[in-house]
Amino acid sequence: TSSTAPDLRVPGVLTVGSDTTYPPQEYIDTATNKAVGFDVDLITAVAKNMGLQVNVVTTKFDTIIDDLSNKRFDVVISAVSVTPERQKKVDFVPYFNAGESLLVQAGNPKNITKLADLCGQNVGVQTGTIEQTDLQTASDACKKANKPEIKMVVLQDQTAVIQLLANQRVVATYQDSPVTDYFNKQHPGKFAVGGAVINAGLEGIVIRKGDTKMFNAVKSAFDKLKADGTYK
Repeated sequence: TSSTAPDLRVPGVLTVGSDTTYPPQEYIDTATNKAVGFDVDLITAVAKNMGLQVNVVTTKFDTIIDDLSNKRFDVVISAVSVTPERQKKVDFVPYFNAGESLLVQAGNPKNITKLADLCGQNVGVQTGTIEQTDLQTASDACKKANKPEIKMVVLQDQTAVIQLLANQRVVATYQDSPVTDYFNKQHPGKFAVGGAVINAGLEGIVIRKGDTKMFNAVKSAFDKLKADGTYK
């Protein structure tokens, strides 16, 4: 191996951490029991350009950055939003512009179009996400305006969060906009999108802080995919 080749957990394999409960970006295909989705396709193509196989390791989102720092995997792809807070801990190769949005009951009976409409309501969210942080900020704003706080129902698994809405245990769920759109399309007539996309921002492939060889290898493999039109 050349001195520029990244260090890998397993030779010839890019070991990838991902929370596979987040369709359409990463989820388990029940027929094959394998990880699939937009992020999985992308990291598989990146690995191929690096001359590597890929092994996706399912992990919990709220510990994913620490697990990467502790070398449980080589990189992470898991719809991770690039935030200043996270950039203190890890490096990112940005690949996707997404935002956050609200999924509500069909017909939007509570007329929810923005976070300020959620004061005093039960809202489902996945733990460790930027959405959880943003809901807390919105809840603090409710309190300042002398309105009741948002009652967050926080679960580890995004699919279970959506189930809360299906069972009418919450009036809305808050997640990345592609995920909102996915669940809305999967269940015609059951849900609706509440309002416009909030806080559009980048998502990135996550690299351990200071792992320059890995960063350069992943970035150059991703740039190739863009250049040859594989990734649009």
